[in-house]
Amino acid sequence: MQENLMEKIMEEVMKKVGESKVESPQSEENKCGVVEENSEPKACGLTEFVGTAIGDSIGMVIANVDYNLHDAMGLDKKYRSVGIVGARTGAGPHIMATDEAVKATNTEIIGIELARDTKGGAGHGCLILFGAEDVSDARRAVEVTLKELDRTFGDVYANDAGHLEFQYTARASYACNKAFNAPLGKSFGLIVGAPAAIGVLMADTAVKAANVDVVGYSSPAKGTSFSNEAILTISGDSGAVRQSLIAAKEVGLQLLEAMAGEAPSSTTPYI
Repeated sequence: MQENLMEKIMEEVMKKVGESKVESPQSEENKCGVVEENSEPKACGLTEFVGTAIGDSIGMVIANVDYNLHDAMGLDKKYRSVGIVGARTGAGPHIMATDEAVKATNTEIIGIELARDTKGGAGHGCLILFGAEDVSDARRAVEVTLKELDRTFGDVYANDAGHLEFQYTARASYACNKAFNAPLGKSFGLIVGAPAAIGVLMADTAVKAANVDVVGYSSPAKGTSFSNEAILTISGDSGAVRQSLIAAKEVGLQLLEAMAGEAPSSTTPYI
């Protein structure tokens, strides 16, 4: 009798266990609305929404900017439509991506702002605005930018201690010119080191490695929005610019990895 009773009890217990496995795997916290760290982003049905991309980036477009906001932003009257690209992490990749976008569309870069954003660790976030007379041009510019980001993040390397960034274009256009004063139509390179101490050594290595022109230099209190970065921009012959970037990368990776181990590429290196 006692054995039969125990068997029945065990059967009931096993049934309960089986039922709990069939239920949704959500935790109680999830049922209450807490978002899991790896949850997928929700779909967005707004007509202004264009898309998202690496670097916590988002792209949007305003077809017809309100005239009050238009005046407050100081926009040229001919630009009724505005394309918007914003990101929590990254600035160089976005500027280089928008540089390709203005080459491919009938748009103009009307604003580039670098935010001191804590999500990027030592680095920036950004806000970039395209101006266009036609909304289709503004939307296309944002689409090109978001698509290009996978490439321009290729030579961004990071670990817990900081990050390195290297960018190259054979022909600088209006985004690079507006953001970095890059000479139009010439080869252009960008070198970023965070912490800034690494960036200083990389800058010295770069200018010693090849015959390039220094376009600009920024440090935490001079031009980087107080981010912990040193930034060098260079221009010159295509081969020389690339040689400088490669030399700086070799030195920078050794230093950053000595601090906190492997610093892998964010996507696939392109330089």
